[in-house]
Amino acid sequence: MQTPKLVITGRDGILNIFRSDHVKAPEEWQPIPGALEAVARLNHAGWHVVVATNQSGIGRGMIDMTSVNAVHSHMMRLLSEKGGRIDAVFFCPHAATEQCECRKPAPGLMHDIGERYGVELHTVPMVCDTLRDLEAAQAAGCRPHLVRTGRAAVADAATVDQWLQAVPGTLVHDDMAAFAEHLIAR
Repeated sequence: MQTPKLVITGRDGILNIFRSDHVKAPEEWQPIPGALEAVARLNHAGWHVVVATNQSGIGRGMIDMTSVNAVHSHMMRLLSEKGGRIDAVFFCPHAATEQCECRKPAPGLMHDIGERYGVELHTVPMVCDTLRDLEAAQAAGCRPHLVRTGRAAVADAATVDQWLQAVPGTLVHDDMAAFAEHLIAR
C-alpha cells in the first residue's frame, strides 16, 4: 500500500480570515482569497489535506460542538464549490490552561494525524501562520512552512525573523496559493 501524499494545515489565518474573537458560527468563517482554490489544486495534484487547529473556544465555553461542526460543514461546502476537500479536521478543544498534549505547540494532533494516515511525519509539510504552529510542526518532525496571512501578515519583519530562527528550515510563502504552487512544482 502506498503512503498518501499528505499536507497538514492550520485553519484560522491560513484557510479563513483570523478572528481574535473566534469563529463561532458558519457565517463568521470567511475564506482568505485564493486559499480554497489552493486546496483544490493540491487535491487535484494528488495531495490529501488535513486541518490541525486549536479551538480553545470550546474549552472556554464560547462555542459548542454543534457550532464547531456547523462551521466545518460550511468550510467543506465552500471547498466543494471550488472542487476541493479537506480529508479530516483534527482539533484541540482544550483551553490553554489545561496543559494537554493536543494543543499546539504540543505535537499531539500531528502525531494523531500521522498515526491515522500511516505516514512518517518528516515527509509531511505543515502550513502555519504563527510561531506556535511552527513549533508544533518542529516538535512533530513535520516540514514547517509559514504563510504570510493571518497572524503572520501583521507580524513585523523582526518578529518573523525571530520565528525563522526559532524554527530553522522553515520555508516562507505569501499565502496558501503560493505554498500550493511550491509543493506542486516539486
